Amino acid sequence: MDSWTPQSWRNKPISQVPAYPDAAKLLAAEKQLASFPPLVFAGEARELKSHLAEVSRGEAFLLQGGDCAESFAEHGADHIRDFFRVFLQMAVVLTHGAGKPVLKVGRIAGQFAKPRSADTETIDGVTLPSYRGDIINDIGFTPEARNPDPERLLLAYRQSAATLNLLRAFASGGYANLARVHEWTMGFMKDSNTNSKFEEVARKIDDAIDFMRALGLTPDNTQQLRETRFYTSHEALLLGYEEALTRRDSITNDWYATSGHMLWIGDRTRQPEAAHVEYFSGIKNPIGIKCGPSLSSDDLMRLLDKLNPRDEAGRITLICRFGSDKVKEHLPRVIEAVQGEGRTVVWCSDPMHGNTVKSATGYKTRPFDKVLSEVHSFFQVHRQMGTYAGGIHIEMTGDDVTECTGGGVAPVTDASLKDRYHTYCDPRLNASQSLELAFLVAEEIRAQRPARESVRITV
Repeated sequence: MDSWTPQSWRNKPISQVPAYPDAAKLLAAEKQLASFPPLVFAGEARELKSHLAEVSRGEAFLLQGGDCAESFAEHGADHIRDFFRVFLQMAVVLTHGAGKPVLKVGRIAGQFAKPRSADTETIDGVTLPSYRGDIINDIGFTPEARNPDPERLLLAYRQSAATLNLLRAFASGGYANLARVHEWTMGFMKDSNTNSKFEEVARKIDDAIDFMRALGLTPDNTQQLRETRFYTSHEALLLGYEEALTRRDSITNDWYATSGHMLWIGDRTRQPEAAHVEYFSGIKNPIGIKCGPSLSSDDLMRLLDKLNPRDEAGRITLICRFGSDKVKEHLPRVIEAVQGEGRTVVWCSDPMHGNTVKSATGYKTRPFDKVLSEVHSFFQVHRQMGTYAGGIHIEMTGDDVTECTGGGVAPVTDASLKDRYHTYCDPRLNASQSLELAFLVAEEIRAQRPARESVRITV
């Protein structure tokens, strides 16, 4: 590590890099970014890592979710508010199911860049660079739109700063009031064709709130019932952007990425000797590693050796994304490899990315039943192997979109996908599907709880 610098990744092979036509303009944008204030602080990242350490010990549960790819066009206060509202509702339901704190980490305020399976896209005989996220180019299919533009780095920074400002206001300004969040959920129950099991859980939460009120614990006199801690995360794909926002902490003298509290390495960029792993090896933030079917046990151990040589609890979250039909084939071997070496990790399920299909009407979608199936298998394997299923990682929105088919409360059909298919990249769960998922995950968490665990309700 003595040789590591925020720039040392530049000496390594790299993938998923856009071809900027003007190197001088890119350098100028990165230099300007380096002069900007940090988006988050090192102390906040350390705090998140300590909470993730609690998850690794089975003392908390991780809820991580948000947009597939943030867009400049959808950046509005209502969009952010609606996402945060559904996220809080999910957290309360999961807290009741887990009987322990739920750690809230959004895919937001930085989730702009997306890896692509091909560098180019061809439509009607015209071939152009692939859309790689608003931080790089535009989704419009024209040569001008698809040209990577360094000025977009600055736009992404400013949007992230504005988003963080609003999220912090929501988290600490009373919007996270437990009673209000539960009222939203009860409204959802009233207006929807919900499962009777969900109604039972909602009533139990209602009873718990009434009990606390009877004890004199209300949002007015108890800070924990009206405020919450919320953290941000994104895939650190565009390393020039990350390097510009990497700062040395004045307290510890360690390097931190200040673009988000937690960063993760994608399934396409986790080569142990490549640029992305090199960059991650030097920052002290908590980090995630996407684990797909192609990740060998040997490569995983090499990654853990490089990224967490001291085996710090809370440093590594393994975000497992195998596909509903492959979980039972791959997850046990990954768990065995980690257990065999005595490593400390957070086990998290990403039930979205391995379950993407093309519908009969030509839309990229994710069947809700496959999402649920992967989550169920994830928890089942951990119960069988005596390990703790510590979290879920989903792509979701607070908007009423029609992008993922299925759902028992307000089903999306193949024919209705076209109605409100708004995603810039991959399909997201809508508000109804997200909350339904939370109720079903709560059932899985209850199944892995020791019989005498007490329940703690926090927002």
